[in-house]
Amino acid sequence: MNIDKLGHVQDIRVTLAIHGTIERGPMATVRGIIVHQTGGSTAAGALASYKNAGANGAHFLIDKDGTIYQTASVKQRCNHVGNLKSRCMAEARCTPADLLALKGKRIGQPIGRVEAAKSWPDRYPGNSDSVGIEIVGEALPRNEPNPDKKTYEPLTAEQQISFSWLLRALTMQLGVPMTEVFRHPSVSWKNATEGSSAAW
Repeated sequence: MNIDKLGHVQDIRVTLAIHGTIERGPMATVRGIIVHQTGGSTAAGALASYKNAGANGAHFLIDKDGTIYQTASVKQRCNHVGNLKSRCMAEARCTPADLLALKGKRIGQPIGRVEAAKSWPDRYPGNSDSVGIEIVGEALPRNEPNPDKKTYEPLTAEQQISFSWLLRALTMQLGVPMTEVFRHPSVSWKNATEGSSAAW
């Protein structure tokens, strides 16, 4: 894999499908990689949604047949993470000042604001310094109104092969340690099964 000056991957295994609508401005440094699942059943649906003004999305998309699309430059920020969980709480290493800042804060945006004021590695990689990989997979059953009661589909064998290659190549090219690769629900308040079948 090679990454050109625009932040586009030059490799026969990656199809460029850049959507400027999901790019949110320059990203100087990549500190981590966040693994997502789309919640939808097709790559076509995800790609179509990226055409909407103000759309959110990640840098890469892996279809069920293993096709890898690059949908944003790795030199551009994308809104793919959301409010960050407290890293010091998860890793049991909060300082007294951290605990004071978090005291009385509810999950979601209140804690996310506290974390956003921190520098990495005191916080998880977020929108400002992480690359996102979306893997096509539905959260089922479709008719379940509570998103937390749904279960994401497991990756197909083809998706796992492509994901493993892409993750290995990106961590090497971008200098991201494997300790800074996270499933989406590890860093933000999402369905716990999202990305749970992705192996690395």
